[in-house]
Amino acid sequence: MSEKPRIQGYDIARALAVFGMVVVNFKTVMHAHADGGAWWLGLFNLLDGRASAIFVILAGVGITLMSNGARLAGDAALLRRERISLLKRAAFLFVTGLLYIAVWPADILHYYGVYIALAAVLLGASNRTLLWSAIGIALAFPLLFLNLDYTSAWNWETLAYADLWTPAGFARNLLFNGFHPVLPWAAFLVFGLLLGRLPLQQAGLRRKVFWGGLATTVALETLAWALRAEAQRRGFAPELVAYLFSTTPMPPLPLYFFSAVGSSCAAIALCVQAGEAWQDAPWLRPLVRTGQMALTLYVAHVVVGMGLLEQLGLLNEQSLGFAVASALLFCLASVLFAHLWRGRFKLGPLEWLMRKASAS
Repeated sequence: MSEKPRIQGYDIARALAVFGMVVVNFKTVMHAHADGGAWWLGLFNLLDGRASAIFVILAGVGITLMSNGARLAGDAALLRRERISLLKRAAFLFVTGLLYIAVWPADILHYYGVYIALAAVLLGASNRTLLWSAIGIALAFPLLFLNLDYTSAWNWETLAYADLWTPAGFARNLLFNGFHPVLPWAAFLVFGLLLGRLPLQQAGLRRKVFWGGLATTVALETLAWALRAEAQRRGFAPELVAYLFSTTPMPPLPLYFFSAVGSSCAAIALCVQAGEAWQDAPWLRPLVRTGQMALTLYVAHVVVGMGLLEQLGLLNEQSLGFAVASALLFCLASVLFAHLWRGRFKLGPLEWLMRKASAS
């Protein structure tokens, strides 16, 4: 059967998001930093927290596309089955993520499980409810931030979390100060539920989403820059300025969240445009297939990619250039693997397991 009904641009965006996460994670593990002689490599630092935001938003888009038939038909029984399937998928990802933490402490999958469970609750919600839910979740984080110690349990030098496996520590990490805490990261997925309801195949709407997203990001990045400059002029400690007025994902304050939503919208709209413009191009199919195997490749980039580098003694204290080159090499290998695998099988290995786990 033809795959034409599927919006290829979402798969392209998912593939690029995985590539961005691979670059970010490789350079983080290698403790790689750009220096003055490699300023262009420093541009890869812009991916921090942006690639993963696209990844989560696209999960929301995918859930909406999967459940649209039941929602639009108002079929309560079918919607209930979709919710049950989502809850099974959420449980699969949560358990898989907990197992994965032993290998990769910065895992996003167990957080994903909670995001998807929330999506199951909101599956039939109105557009207005989704919008205000996303905003409310995003703004709940700064309220916690003002009342709780965000640095609690963290060793920022090693990125180790001291009491992760205690009930209180696990709950704190999951909801508030982990790598991708439910507050506010679940808001990305809820926003994705809303974005998935928009017909981005329409060129006019796609342009509005792109330019609106780009304008939002530029405006917020400019505001963040102005706030940092003013705070420094008033004599605030540089560490405090960077902490409060940055648009980096830790801590995920509103300047970061809304800027990341904007850049994600722009990137997704561009990818949908590429999918529409070149939908029959043979060179695009490997990238589409890569996006369809995002879960498998996300796990593989640590288990296979970093595992191989560790065996070769090349995983620690490398230059940013080496980290980026290694990540891009893994991405190229991923495209080849995904293209060959999907040429023979309908689903990637972990995608197949998740489908089985969430089947009715």
